[in-house]
Amino acid sequence: MIRVEQLSKIFAAKQAPKNKLPFTNKQNNSNDIVALNNVSFTLNDGEITGLLGLNGAGKSTLMRLIYGLLQPTSGEVWVDDFSVTRNPDQARQQLGVLPDDTGLYKRLTARENIRYFGELQGMSGPALEQSIEQLIHWLGMEPIAERRADGFSLGERMKTALARAIVHQPRHVLLDEPTNGLDVITTRAVRRLLHELKSDGRCVIFSSHLMHEVSGLCDRIIVIAQGEILVDGNLEAIKDAGQANNLEDAFVNLVTQAADKKEHSHE
Repeated sequence: MIRVEQLSKIFAAKQAPKNKLPFTNKQNNSNDIVALNNVSFTLNDGEITGLLGLNGAGKSTLMRLIYGLLQPTSGEVWVDDFSVTRNPDQARQQLGVLPDDTGLYKRLTARENIRYFGELQGMSGPALEQSIEQLIHWLGMEPIAERRADGFSLGERMKTALARAIVHQPRHVLLDEPTNGLDVITTRAVRRLLHELKSDGRCVIFSSHLMHEVSGLCDRIIVIAQGEILVDGNLEAIKDAGQANNLEDAFVNLVTQAADKKEHSHE
C-alpha cells in the first residue's frame, strides 16, 4: 500500500540578479510554479491505478515524489510503514521504478543490465537468475537477452528497463509512460506483465496520456490537472464525472472545466 498525504510541491522561480531587482520578495513570488497542490490518495495492493493527465499536469512530479527523487514542499508519502522522507532507503527497497528515461548501460547486455540491478538490490545466486529468466520470458526478450544495449530500439530499451526495475520482485511498481511510443508487440508484452503483477497482489501505478491504455488496463483512474486531482475512481466513475460515454470525452470535459474554473478564479 502507498499512501500520499496532503502532498504539495512548489518549484521556486529563478531570481533575477540583485542589481536589477533589489527589492524581490522571495517569500511571495507569484512566478513560483505549483506543480502539486495538496494531493491525497491511497494505492491498494492487487490493483492497477492509472494516473491520467496532460503533459505538465504534474504526473511525473508526483511519481518522483513517491519514489523519493524529489522532496515535497509539504505533505508525506508512505510506502507500507515507511516514510519516503524519513526512511528513504527502506521505502525504496519496496519499490520498482521505471522512470521516463531508461538510462541503460550500453556496454552491458540486456541480461547483464537486469542482473546488475538485481545485485544492487541484494539479490544473488539461483534466486536472481530465476527472476531474470522469468522476466525475459514474460517480456519476450529471448532474442535480445545476450545483446549489448547499444543500438537497442525504443521497445527493446523499454523491455530491459522494465525488467531491471522489477527484478527484485518489489511489492509496489511505479511506471512513467511505460507504453508511450512502443510497437504493438512490445505494448502487449508490457500489458501481460502488468496483469501478472496485479494477479500476484502487487500495487501498480502508471502514468499516461493514452486513453485506450488507461481504460483497458486500470482498475482505478486518477485524473490530474494543474497539480490537483479532479476525479479518483473506476472507469464508470470517471465517465460519470465527465458526463460522457467514453474516457477520452470525459477526460477532455474534466480538464477543460478545471481550466475554465481556474481562469475565472483569477479574474
